[in-house]
Amino acid sequence: MRKLIVLVAAASALLVASCNTVAGVGKDVSAAGHAVTQTADDAKH
Repeated sequence: MRKLIVLVAAASALLVASCNTVAGVGKDVSAAGHAVTQTADDAKH
């Protein structure tokens, strides 16, 4: 039973950490997209 609790706790920690990582990557990609869009708009004018 103790091993099961440890396993569930470890899996939960990994899930939470990966969610934060994926969210951070999404924000970085979004920021890069906005920068490219802004540069393209500036080049038009």
